[in-house]
Amino acid sequence: MPSLFETGITNIKGIGEKKAKLFNKLGLWSVGDLIKFYPRNYLDWNKFTSVEDAENGEVAIIKATIDTKFVTTRVKGGKLLIKGTASDDTGTIRLTFFNNKYIPNLLKYGETYVFRGRIQGGYGLPEMTSPEFISEEKLLSVQPVYKLTEGLTQRAVITAVAEALKMLPEEIKDPIPDEIRKKYKLCHLSYALNNIHFPKSMEEADIAKNRLVFEELMVLRLGLYKLRNQVKSSNLHKITKDYSEEFASLLPFSLTNAQKKTISEAVGDMMGNFTMNRLVQGDVGSGKTAVAVSLSYTVIKNGGQVAFMAPTEILANQHYESINNLLKGTGIEVVLLTGALTQAEKKKVYAKIESGEAKFIVGTHAVISERVVYNNLSLVITDEQHRFGVNQRSALAEKGNSPHTLVMSATPIPRTLAIIIYGDLDISILNELPPGRQKIETYVIDSNKRKRAFSFIKKHINEGRQAYIVCPYIEESESDSEIMSLEKYMEILEPEFMGYRIGVLHGKMKNSEKDEVMERFSKGELDILAATTVVEVGVDVPNSTIMMIENAENYGLSQLHQLRGRVGRGKYQSYCILVSDSENDTSKDRLKAIAGTSDGFKIAEYDLKMRGPGDFFGERQSGLPQIKTASLMENVNILHDAQEAADEIIAKDPDLIDPKHRMLKTATKALFKSGGIMLL
Repeated sequence: MPSLFETGITNIKGIGEKKAKLFNKLGLWSVGDLIKFYPRNYLDWNKFTSVEDAENGEVAIIKATIDTKFVTTRVKGGKLLIKGTASDDTGTIRLTFFNNKYIPNLLKYGETYVFRGRIQGGYGLPEMTSPEFISEEKLLSVQPVYKLTEGLTQRAVITAVAEALKMLPEEIKDPIPDEIRKKYKLCHLSYALNNIHFPKSMEEADIAKNRLVFEELMVLRLGLYKLRNQVKSSNLHKITKDYSEEFASLLPFSLTNAQKKTISEAVGDMMGNFTMNRLVQGDVGSGKTAVAVSLSYTVIKNGGQVAFMAPTEILANQHYESINNLLKGTGIEVVLLTGALTQAEKKKVYAKIESGEAKFIVGTHAVISERVVYNNLSLVITDEQHRFGVNQRSALAEKGNSPHTLVMSATPIPRTLAIIIYGDLDISILNELPPGRQKIETYVIDSNKRKRAFSFIKKHINEGRQAYIVCPYIEESESDSEIMSLEKYMEILEPEFMGYRIGVLHGKMKNSEKDEVMERFSKGELDILAATTVVEVGVDVPNSTIMMIENAENYGLSQLHQLRGRVGRGKYQSYCILVSDSENDTSKDRLKAIAGTSDGFKIAEYDLKMRGPGDFFGERQSGLPQIKTASLMENVNILHDAQEAADEIIAKDPDLIDPKHRMLKTATKALFKSGGIMLL
């Protein structure tokens, strides 16, 4: 179908230059783009309700015949009010529209339409205000729902997509080989493209979705395999001696078996023939930093230089302090490089890095600035990988001559998914917590118990501890007034905690302001930090023992787990309080699940099963290709199948040179090109 991606969208019947600009806002430039613009949801218009059975306050779909002519009147402010009625065998419903002068022409007396809208009681008759409607003869059993932009209606997109599908060739070549389609019971691409947009039933939509998800994940896996081999380069910084045990003897604690295994795997890579590219996944508090410093120690003792990049200045400062303490007395000079340094300070640090005097460089994005010239950069480390893009990781690696790369992530991802997402990296998992880490007691409460929770927080503050309180939004949400915003919350919090020191932290603040508040909290100058999820990745505050999260049902479980990990970092027993008034059974089950386990990987598995992988892929590091269909998928087994199929192909034809894999090779290159990565 490559030619359709080269055919401009104005070639579609009904799309002129003006309308094309609206489609362009959605990233749609060609006929092919529109065909691959999959619905984000579906409306099943077959679920009719009679007028008599329609419940007040509920959204209903009613098939009814227009039985009066519409009357248009002008009301206060010059607005148009258009009213009429429609009936079925059981009763009559009033239809009200505002400022749409075309309604009398669109809804004709005596003709039957299907209406969808919320039922309201009004003057003796049930009423729908500005309902969606479609004539009986044009009714689609299942209507696709597309993402829109201002000026584009669902009807306009549906019409355009239908016209685009007519431009498909009669015989569409399928990139998935026949034997794989048969083995995994996948429909043909032709069926998938037509039924993802216009299925006659939800079953048909599911068959199409599964096929498209499978193809995209398989293509992603094939591309990541290619990328991994492409970035594999000869080891120019080969380690000749392992200093891991010497480093371990410097530590005031014992390494866990998981840490020792990960260190051994990484040192083995660095002693091998190829450059190391490894992801270390570890739950909150699993000791990733100790692993990183151990590897750095070995690299430096072998004559190399190490750069460690953290996502925020305050986190970079914290890493600098802890690394400096660990390496005291070893003769290894550790330097800090952040934007906060003065020009004179930066100049000194640059000189030490270039001369090789500084062996361990810790910093923010400043470590990849043009001014930095490394002496013998042999290992690059990025912390909290999900906060960085692949391009930033690459930029750091490019500061040296093919240095080893260590990527650290505290966001647990189920292994199967991690292999697909981070397919260009080898993976080590720290699934063991160091001794002494306390279990965080987690409780789920409703807002009626909030005052008791506040008393509990006061008791701990009076004992010298500190607390975090997290809200979903900064300002009050117009879309959902039940969601507690930080702005609104402060009106409750301040009178309750008169005399206590409260700091506020949110994403709209300048970085310098955020760092200042976080530093004050870190130093114990604040008792409570009221914040949005900006605290998800933050500094260690061992004195903070309570994390209270409002509207907890609005977060993914992995995010709740990350927030919970902000406490329990010291010697004091810590607590997480999840506040939720949700009556939704799924939300209740999810919160019960997180209260019942502190294992981040189990939580991630549960989250994946409950929500599908779309949320994980939504958090993917920028720079790799964005997939379109995975967020539609609910059957997690397809991940395993797609990976298995890709691995089968790789085993037989790693370079995709077999004619039957030619289209897969083209699809792989196209997917990665969309992420700015050229596959050879």
